[in-house]
Amino acid sequence: MTRLRLAISLFFALDGFVFAGWVVRIPAIKEQIHASAGALGLALLGVSVGSVATMLLTGKLCRRYGNHPVTVVTAALLSLSVALPALTHSPLQLGLVLLLFGAGYGGLNVAFDAAAVDLAEAVRRPILPSFHAAFSAGGLAGAGLGGLLAPHLSPLRHLLLLTVTGLVVTTYAGRVLLRTPRPATGPGPHPNGTDAVPGRGRTTVGRTRLFLTIYGLITLCTAYGEGALADWGSLHLSADLHTGPGAAAAGYAVFALMMTVSRMAGTWLLERLGDTPVLVAGALLAAVGMPVAALTTQLWAAYLGYALTGLGLANVFPVAVGGAGALGGPHGVAVASTLGYSGILLGPPSIGFLTEAYGLPSALTTIAAPAAVAALLGGLVRHGRRRAPCRSHGARPLVNARGEGRTSYRRRGTGPRPAAQRPLHGPSGRLHEPSGAFEPADHVSVR
Repeated sequence: MTRLRLAISLFFALDGFVFAGWVVRIPAIKEQIHASAGALGLALLGVSVGSVATMLLTGKLCRRYGNHPVTVVTAALLSLSVALPALTHSPLQLGLVLLLFGAGYGGLNVAFDAAAVDLAEAVRRPILPSFHAAFSAGGLAGAGLGGLLAPHLSPLRHLLLLTVTGLVVTTYAGRVLLRTPRPATGPGPHPNGTDAVPGRGRTTVGRTRLFLTIYGLITLCTAYGEGALADWGSLHLSADLHTGPGAAAAGYAVFALMMTVSRMAGTWLLERLGDTPVLVAGALLAAVGMPVAALTTQLWAAYLGYALTGLGLANVFPVAVGGAGALGGPHGVAVASTLGYSGILLGPPSIGFLTEAYGLPSALTTIAAPAAVAALLGGLVRHGRRRAPCRSHGARPLVNARGEGRTSYRRRGTGPRPAAQRPLHGPSGRLHEPSGAFEPADHVSVR
């Protein structure tokens, strides 16, 4: 499990590294193709269209061929396609190559999210934020390296360096994934005839679809902010605050650093506070931070706003994707991701059009509204959930009052506690005592 977790984390980090490396070169590509803000927004739409168009397809491919092979193939596609924007000379050409780049990016996000959900269920801990921390760390490294290389390397040489790095990481981590079978997580039927997957059995299909849709809308609101800030954050600093390429790239680096720090603490926060408080508080923090970054005329205040936004948005996406994956497996991840990355589909062109009408600072303030909506939806999910079984392997799940459930296990050699006395660990990690009898768990060690 340790090697598998490391390999999946490397793919998350690679995704963030490659995407951030592309993002910090957007201003240079804009000058290269002589594009206006509106034309650039339309060209950037290619990433979003390519991503969303492949996500549901990727979910089907994961169910047919497995999460691990699809992760390796899409990572290779992402690495190969990232160099193509540097070869373009018009907004149309840029938009077309970004379709391919977006296909690799969207497919990889669904595949490794599904693999991470499976592993989280297998180890019975809320570890999804740690994988997304690896993504943010990769984004930090990519943005930091991009800031250092931007004054010295052409976009083509820089993006080719990303291609080589991506292929090396894919080869190394891909060998682990291809040799490791998917972790056994269920679903298995219970003696009472219900299935171990939430949304089947005691939870109606309609209710499951409703929860998947709400989780998807939460990821949509989050992705709008992340995508818009990634594509336009550096440009805001260079165009409106008149910074150099290094200082502009550092803005996204601050955002990525704070997301990394918050996600590294994500498991700890979820185990102690629960998923809903983390989601709601984070979304509200982002709703406050983004207007600060967008409307200030001081570079330090813009960095502070980016930092608050990164801290706030960090754990919203993994909590929502984890909830969707627990409900629907790869299909749930694909549905939530498709809706989520529709936020990226809407974000860049919306910011571009609003920039031409009202200016980039005013356009960036719109990120606060979806963040506030995500907080509202998070509260609705908490009040709307009911008890439902969850996917498990070899034991029945223990569910809490919010319908969140995972099985609790004791260390090897200690013997099982009486069934009715074992504590519950939900996806948030909070402890709740079960009220009924459950099957004992065996041969599983939790550290």
